Amino acid sequence: MDVILIGFMGSGKTTIGKLLAEMLLVPHTDLDQKIVESAGQTIKDFFSKYGEVKFRELEHRILLNQLKKNGVLSTGGGTPINIQNLEILQATKTPVILLEASTNTILERVGKSEERPLVNQMSTRQLTSLRAERMPFYQECADLRINTDNRSPVEITEQIYRYLLDTNQYSINSKVKF
Repeated sequence: MDVILIGFMGSGKTTIGKLLAEMLLVPHTDLDQKIVESAGQTIKDFFSKYGEVKFRELEHRILLNQLKKNGVLSTGGGTPINIQNLEILQATKTPVILLEASTNTILERVGKSEERPLVNQMSTRQLTSLRAERMPFYQECADLRINTDNRSPVEITEQIYRYLLDTNQYSINSKVKF
């Protein structure tokens, strides 16, 4: 992988991941989508049928497989809470970028989404609590933290690209699109 994006649901991982991959002219992979493809069912259905432990096992296997490939990887919001995944993300030489968003921003982005039933079932307080529980895991493996509140996807993508250049994690490529 060239870049790994982590963060809570609704923080912008997929949107930013697609833009960054387009800019770098590399593939974008959404880990949750790969899980759906592998399981042959939605994440919600998989959770209902097999539970979180089996889901995290599947997620871990797919994460290991995806890390062998090039491109930008957008992880699921809970990926780093699995200790095996956290250790992998901490040890990887691939830049891990944490995208952060406030509870209000998350609710604005995904609060009414039928694809995000967890959000629809939670109060604002519960959502804030879950974000707070996950934040230490995110921070443990993040090389860079970016708040996405009130910022355009293009602005965030350009910030990540500048970080990659500044830290020599990516060389200037004549193919890069702006």
